[in-house]
Amino acid sequence: MRYPDAPRLDLVEDLHGNAVADPYRWLEDAGDPRTTAWAQAQDELATEVLGALPGRAAFADRMAVLVHAGAVGIPVWRAGRAFSTRRDPGQEHAVLRVTEPDGSVRVLVDPMALDPAGTTTLDAWSPSWEGDRLAYQVSTGGDEESRLFVLDVATGKLLDGPVDRCRYSPVAWLPGGEELFYVRRLAPGLVPAGEEQFHRRVWRHRVGADPETDVLVHGEGSDPATYFGARTSADGRWLVVSASIGTAPRDDVWLADLAGDGVLRELQVGVDAQTSAWVARDGRLWLHSDRDAPRSRLAVADPSDPASWTPDNWVDVIPEQPDGVLADVALVDGPDGDLQVLAVHAVDATDRLSVWAADGAGRLAEVTDLRPGSVAGVSAPPEGGRTAWVGYTDYATPPSVLRWDAAAPAVLTSWERAPVAGEVPAVQVVETHATSADGTPVHLFVLSGAGTPDTPRPTVLYGYGGFNVALTPAYSAQALSWVAAGGVWVVANLRGGSEHGEEWHRAGMRERKQNVFDDFAAAGEHLVAEGWTTPAQLAVMGGSNGGLLVGAMLTQRPDLVSAVVCSAPLLDMVRYELFGLGRTWNDEYGTAADPDELGWLVGYSPYHRVVPGTAYPAVLFTTFESDTRVDPLHARKLAAALQAATGSPRPVVLRRELSVGHGARAVSRTVELAADQLAFLAAHTGLTTGG
Repeated sequence: MRYPDAPRLDLVEDLHGNAVADPYRWLEDAGDPRTTAWAQAQDELATEVLGALPGRAAFADRMAVLVHAGAVGIPVWRAGRAFSTRRDPGQEHAVLRVTEPDGSVRVLVDPMALDPAGTTTLDAWSPSWEGDRLAYQVSTGGDEESRLFVLDVATGKLLDGPVDRCRYSPVAWLPGGEELFYVRRLAPGLVPAGEEQFHRRVWRHRVGADPETDVLVHGEGSDPATYFGARTSADGRWLVVSASIGTAPRDDVWLADLAGDGVLRELQVGVDAQTSAWVARDGRLWLHSDRDAPRSRLAVADPSDPASWTPDNWVDVIPEQPDGVLADVALVDGPDGDLQVLAVHAVDATDRLSVWAADGAGRLAEVTDLRPGSVAGVSAPPEGGRTAWVGYTDYATPPSVLRWDAAAPAVLTSWERAPVAGEVPAVQVVETHATSADGTPVHLFVLSGAGTPDTPRPTVLYGYGGFNVALTPAYSAQALSWVAAGGVWVVANLRGGSEHGEEWHRAGMRERKQNVFDDFAAAGEHLVAEGWTTPAQLAVMGGSNGGLLVGAMLTQRPDLVSAVVCSAPLLDMVRYELFGLGRTWNDEYGTAADPDELGWLVGYSPYHRVVPGTAYPAVLFTTFESDTRVDPLHARKLAAALQAATGSPRPVVLRRELSVGHGARAVSRTVELAADQLAFLAAHTGLTTGG
């Protein structure tokens, strides 16, 4: 295959005494005419290669059915109104609805009505305590630059907005719906050049007022990469503000009595732990924390007594469990009016529900009706009640909502099911464990039509392994399409995730990042040893941090896999902090500014591990030109390096997509992307779409 010409620079930098080569530095500049010409040539190559794939049409047809399964979001209750999202088959985006106390349903925000081109996404939303106003955030073109609006729920009339610079902003309402707390970045002219994506502050805003008159609440003098959270109590008395620098697994927390002096006082500052705090309807301060409890616990304190805020004085409601990670809770009323807690624990990447006494007396019941799968969250009306709502999904069930009632605590009933456009293929799930290089067991979900490794089959191994993210069972049109065609799809629960708590996360970050790659390689070796597949039939796939994962696999273990899909990836780990949101991730990866940490990064950076003449697998890079998190330059540089170096006839292809970013996208775009990815993997693992 003839690849587009990519001049190789003789650029070698001395970084802390290390000679670090960067021959494709010029591809970092998307505006450079050389980059533009090279990218256009890559587009032509991708069109030629992907357009000729024999299985693409079949995968597109199958994906069009399966991805058009609906999705139902868990309701948020306010004063008898339920706010939730729903996407039906045929819809490009989910709509935000309100269900009135009489059962009538109205659409409040429809992204397609806002933008028929389908490039606008609903990023976040929050109803007022009275349920009569709604704050929502949208962005366009994949840039995730959220603009905040407020509307009147009864009339749909717009009351406020757009307020810009609200990316990743929480909204905390005060009673009455006239004021709210939110997070907004400083104006570009007030920050150093190149730091426009940072410098957030917490503000108090009056609906309809000029945002420039907002009152600064917190954040002055903070690290530029700080993210903030804000929560209020339903009675408006208490404000909780939290702060974390980038994605660091630790936060600072302050509490203010708005009925008193309104001063934010330290609840947790400078502590290596994460604590989520709020004041509930019982007047107590609730604390969901991994402080001295890596698998997390739930405790209470007195918001009006700072002496009770120290961990030694916390009173446990749900102590840390030896086998489960506490993921979410909802406060409910028991049959006799006693306060109870409906809790979600993750056990080996599968969620369980249980009921606990709010006075700390212990576990009251197990919800035995929950099938193996994932709980997307639990919610209950803030004013109380015996009912809670449970978001649920598994590998064959689109996101749906179940109903729980304290009168029958072991039972769940269907509340709202997501519709499915067509028949969901039969899929069997086998759970197994690989053994990593240091002896650590690594849990795998193996999806197939057979349920046993009767004969080696084309297999896709998928992983993420970072940022405390757990890969629990979830409906995946892509996985189902692959299985329906006769393949095997495997999800690996690697270190770096949250499947076993914060210790599991930290075992896969910073100087321990290589553990993640070792876990992934061990998963591949296990699948081969158990007879599920062979190296010639094994592919790996991942995106974002998972793109780094598969980039490491293809450069460290090219012998183990035949094909790779690497989407929106981080790949140049020496310079990742200089672009997009990279500097917010240096607590996860380390920083090249530190000599020791540079050593970690260079040691596994895929771009720096390319060896000329190596027989690399077939590689498909998929990038999104409006991605403001991970700059597409990473894929450009590694694509150029691999195209120049590979000693294999298997192709290295770069597929670019315009007007879409790192996150949400229209359904039709999802189908097109997935069809290209699956057809590419099928072509290089021997999967025929007929099964």
